[in-house]
Amino acid sequence: MKRGLVFKIHTIAGLVSGLFILLMSLSGAALVFHEELDNLQYPAIAVDENKQVVTIDSSYNSLKRQYPRAQVSNCAITENVTRPFIFTIYDPSFKKGTEALQVFMHPQTGVVLKTRSGKNNLTSWIGRFHNSLHLGKKGEWLLGFLALIFLLSIITGLIQYRGNIFAVLLFRKRIFKRRNLHQLVGVYALVFNLMIVITGFWMQRYVFKKGFYKSYDYTPVLKASPPLFYSLDSAFKNIKEKFPGFTGYIIYFAQNKKARTAVYGSQHINSFIHSKKFADAIFLDSAGSVAMTAFVNEIDASARYDIINAQVHYGQYGGLPVKIIYCLLGLTGGILSITGFLLWYKRKQRRLEP
Repeated sequence: MKRGLVFKIHTIAGLVSGLFILLMSLSGAALVFHEELDNLQYPAIAVDENKQVVTIDSSYNSLKRQYPRAQVSNCAITENVTRPFIFTIYDPSFKKGTEALQVFMHPQTGVVLKTRSGKNNLTSWIGRFHNSLHLGKKGEWLLGFLALIFLLSIITGLIQYRGNIFAVLLFRKRIFKRRNLHQLVGVYALVFNLMIVITGFWMQRYVFKKGFYKSYDYTPVLKASPPLFYSLDSAFKNIKEKFPGFTGYIIYFAQNKKARTAVYGSQHINSFIHSKKFADAIFLDSAGSVAMTAFVNEIDASARYDIINAQVHYGQYGGLPVKIIYCLLGLTGGILSITGFLLWYKRKQRRLEP
């Protein structure tokens, strides 16, 4: 392929995907810290040193007393007295039950501290923007398509500037000039951006399948959740005895005796790459006994790969150091889109000069 053609493809691909890259770069860098950002919106908790954390049963019953008509979807279990129980419910009093409501409950008293929309809070808004640009299926398809264009831009840029790669990596003085900022950023962030675009496209690959375009007429029926069929505290004690290395973080409640309650969490033997909150699942029957497990090390290889792919894309492993690295390198996509546009604009201006 001729060098001029490669450069032309690189330029067009960069211009087409430039705004997309900038928006995904900024929103992705923020989402790396989505837990920290979300924690800033949690209500303050006055801790009583003489009280213990209330039981899961008590917190559920307290919620039902305050929201008797609510359909209770799930609960993020408090980890200590400084963290609230967070219930996600659908209640007729909020958006006629069509939108999730998050209820923050005091871990020691069961008092509701705060409520907020499960959809229109800061981190949820950023997350939906990053995943669909708030355009629904059209946005999801657009992200999948533009991810391919971005990949084409990276590959053609690699071919176009391959002669300078070693000069950049070896810190050759001649290459470190302001006009070469686009190349410098592109080289140093090459592996990271390739990883992000490939893992991102893999998660969006479903938009290129026939089933994505089918329409589904499904209207969820809002029904008040029943009282607990059994003691969740006893069920958790049973889980701890059977699986001592498992820690539960989130409960998805069964809405009838035929359904199963799901407890999501993680085993301490899991690899660092796996999420602590959603790596493993234990399903309970209507009597609170363990009906089945879905541990990450038991599922088929393709499903496990999808989980790892998502963890790598979002940087949800390795703690704060990894998040900082992801945030900084994530911003390089935006820098590339801006510097690339400025280079194109300057070339255009020079051609228009008499």
